[in-house]
Amino acid sequence: MPPMVTYATRRSALALAQCRALVARLESAHPHLETTELLVVTTGDRIQDRPLAEVGGKGLFVKEIEEALLDGRADFAVHSIKDMPGVVPDGLSIACVPAREDPLDALVAPAHRTLDALPAGARIGTSSLRRMVALKAARADLVVVPCRGNVDTRLRKLDAGEFDAIVLARAGLVRLGLQGRATQVLAPEVSLPAVGQGALGIECRAGDAAVHALLAPLHDTETATCVAAERGVLVALGGDCKTPMAAHAQRSGARLRLRAFVANPDGSSRRDGEREVPWPSSESEARDVGLGLGRELVATRV
Repeated sequence: MPPMVTYATRRSALALAQCRALVARLESAHPHLETTELLVVTTGDRIQDRPLAEVGGKGLFVKEIEEALLDGRADFAVHSIKDMPGVVPDGLSIACVPAREDPLDALVAPAHRTLDALPAGARIGTSSLRRMVALKAARADLVVVPCRGNVDTRLRKLDAGEFDAIVLARAGLVRLGLQGRATQVLAPEVSLPAVGQGALGIECRAGDAAVHALLAPLHDTETATCVAAERGVLVALGGDCKTPMAAHAQRSGARLRLRAFVANPDGSSRRDGEREVPWPSSESEARDVGLGLGRELVATRV
């Protein structure tokens, strides 16, 4: 086991909170380990004035961090898996997927509290095409407005009156200690979560056996299996920030339930799908379930 490791992270409040919580668990598991933090500014962090769909696909928040891994400046990186492309670059691997936080979306609507209570014409902010499609399906009379920025930035915009409500991942609010700001947790039937939402992916160099072994105690098999199924859908759909899509897997007894949807960039031609199968024996098998569902959705494209 290496006596000292460097971990890379974005410098947003949420990235730091979830990364440092993970590192604290790692240090608890390995009391003699010393760690150093490398803060990285990513393309997604630098561009805050345009919707993600206009400036590139998935990878905007991980590219520069992965470069730090590949060139040896960092030994591992802590990502929100929903920010990661479906295929990891050559030379890298997702070595650890810790237990997942709540994967659902949360509405923050201080005056009206719930989605149903928002008045016609209310302005609701989100940076996600997936959420835009879900919100328009639930309430076509709402005005969905792009809202970029970190969690604290979006909350400030809401408090300043730019929006009547915003939608955020509940996991981010919980990790920042802001879960009390959520006024409604949106059921998957209303807003199906993004691929990997609420889960972290700990990435390192593929051949670094020592770091893989270091991270192993934090790996959660159930979360990793669900995430593998969801990422299989992502790969099959070729999804990126320009594609409104969702995939959410959960365990139900001895079975895996996987739900997904995809739509055209303008929200039209939405296709929904679902598979329920015996609990997969491996992450690879789970990924194949997701690939199958994703290909089924591609085949129904009109």
